[in-house]
Amino acid sequence: MAGVIIIIVLAFVLLRGDELVAMVQTMKQGSALPLVAAVCTQLCKYVTQSFAYSFAFSAVEEHMRPRDTLPLVFGTFFMNTIAPSLNVAGMTLVVDDAHRRGIAPGKASSAAILMQMSIESGFVTIMLIGFSVLAATGNLDPLWFLLGLVVILMVAIMGSVLVIGHKRPKTLIRMLRPIERLVNKVLVKLKRKPMDSWVDKTADSFGEAAGLIAQRPLRAARVFGCSILASTCELACFCLVGVSFGIDIPQTLICGYVLATLFAMISITPQGVGVVEAVVLVLFTSYGVSSAAGMATALVYRCLVFWMPFLIGAILIQMTKSFRRGKPKE
Repeated sequence: MAGVIIIIVLAFVLLRGDELVAMVQTMKQGSALPLVAAVCTQLCKYVTQSFAYSFAFSAVEEHMRPRDTLPLVFGTFFMNTIAPSLNVAGMTLVVDDAHRRGIAPGKASSAAILMQMSIESGFVTIMLIGFSVLAATGNLDPLWFLLGLVVILMVAIMGSVLVIGHKRPKTLIRMLRPIERLVNKVLVKLKRKPMDSWVDKTADSFGEAAGLIAQRPLRAARVFGCSILASTCELACFCLVGVSFGIDIPQTLICGYVLATLFAMISITPQGVGVVEAVVLVLFTSYGVSSAAGMATALVYRCLVFWMPFLIGAILIQMTKSFRRGKPKE
């Protein structure tokens, strides 16, 4: 697995190496102090998310320390980069890692969904503020607004799954049964043994975990609080990078962050590579920011939110239970 990861990293470097070199050269042109502060705030985001993961498992009465969840923070980013899937690939890593620690799949899924909901909700909070600013200044593009609704819809769907698991477990079983049949059909075609029935057990565990979350809303609130703080740290990172290159218009920086994050989430390219830079540059130009400063800000910010966690994730993902030998605990 380590060899596969190295090959993937090298492929990304070879394919996007020119962008990486341009980012490094561009960083030399900015003010050093704001750039150092930007790196620190972005790292604070990942540490905060590790606590959010710990609180998410605490909400379903399972214990995972922040130092155990920190590899998951970077590992999920790595998985979502190499397999763009609206963050489903990263959630799968979290569930599998927890299962191998002896946590029931339903509880692990509930914690992962709660965490993903909080991440999206933290961003939605800032996104609504940014869209309000764009609407007030007449720069809100209807397409951007529609993409924002997609994120809100994703949060609503994840919340609905938790509610169904708690209130209507039989409905959840009916939803999962076709997936079970499809998986077994694929296994049979691959001449593998079909999986034992897992739907009923998973639905029961999922319903129990959803009930625990509903009974302890304060624990879930801590998850959302950490995720909002994490999004704020990332917003601060974007603003500091902009200040480093002479952009000091607050509404421009806030809206730039919103669009950069939104298109990274929605884009079909890994983490919005190539798309985010173009969108941010268009927004900056509409506010009268020079193309040189806009491009420099976009490139350096992408260095901090794409290359830094991607390379760290390639290392730390190997510390997760999913990438170590051994069978799951029963």
